[in-house]
Amino acid sequence: MDNKRVVVALGHAALGTTYNEQKIAVVNAAKAIADLVEDKYQVVITHSNAPQVGMIHTALTEFSRLDNQFTVAPISVCSAMSQGYIGYDLQNAIRKELLDRGIFKTVSTIITQVRVDPFDSAFTKPTKVIGRLMNAEEAKAEEDKGNHIVEVEGGFRRIIAAPKPIEIYEIDAIKALLDANQVVIACGGGGIPVLQQGTTLKGASAVIEKDTIAARLADQVNADTLLFLTGSEKVCLNYGKADEKTLDTVSVKDLSHYTDDGHFLENSMLPKAHAAIEFVGAKEGRKAIITNRENAKAAMKGKTGTSIQ
Repeated sequence: MDNKRVVVALGHAALGTTYNEQKIAVVNAAKAIADLVEDKYQVVITHSNAPQVGMIHTALTEFSRLDNQFTVAPISVCSAMSQGYIGYDLQNAIRKELLDRGIFKTVSTIITQVRVDPFDSAFTKPTKVIGRLMNAEEAKAEEDKGNHIVEVEGGFRRIIAAPKPIEIYEIDAIKALLDANQVVIACGGGGIPVLQQGTTLKGASAVIEKDTIAARLADQVNADTLLFLTGSEKVCLNYGKADEKTLDTVSVKDLSHYTDDGHFLENSMLPKAHAAIEFVGAKEGRKAIITNRENAKAAMKGKTGTSIQ
């Protein structure tokens, strides 16, 4: 099993939502990561950041309202802050867990930028809700700035694009750390979406789907396995219905049929299914696994979870 590589995608359930939840969640996530290190895997971790980046964006927006000398921070800056904030907690929790097991290994977080296409159709059809709840007057002010707004229960919120990732700029650094046998945390929250303008990288008002970037990252580091740690032990068909059925092992072809038939929710299992299909289908010998944090070790050994091969 030496030198096998796994990309671990930590979802909301593996990180928590609030500061206190995250402090507890990263300790539990670290146990799952340490299990993989003990089994001689080289590990790259990517993670969700939706609650955290929303919290940061809201806090800085409120600060700008209290003191008009300060402007609202761009989404790209909030994303960078969330990568550092989550990476700080996560890498320290993993470091401690490894040391407690007698394993001496460096854990590094890379602030990761991902190139997107300025002409991506997603920019004309934003889908990701973010930021604080606003009243009609505040929403109008945001629209006057050129931002997209959507009406939600109780008011209005900003909505931003989710373009497809094209290039991970720090991929060489990620590979170098992996080759040095370090544990690497990268592409947090999907990575910071940027537009390339000559030699300048300009942050885009967007987010990248974290499951999509997990597949791209796993492909570029030539991982053997893409492991999604989410809220469910296994993928289900007809979820929550009387005829609910769990999937143990499923082929790329069958999973593609299930996605086409509408079995998975757009903001839940569907992005993971699409990412698994992309990663596994690109090269023979790969597999993706979807399970929860508590069953990560068992799922990697084929004892539970849903395996896509």
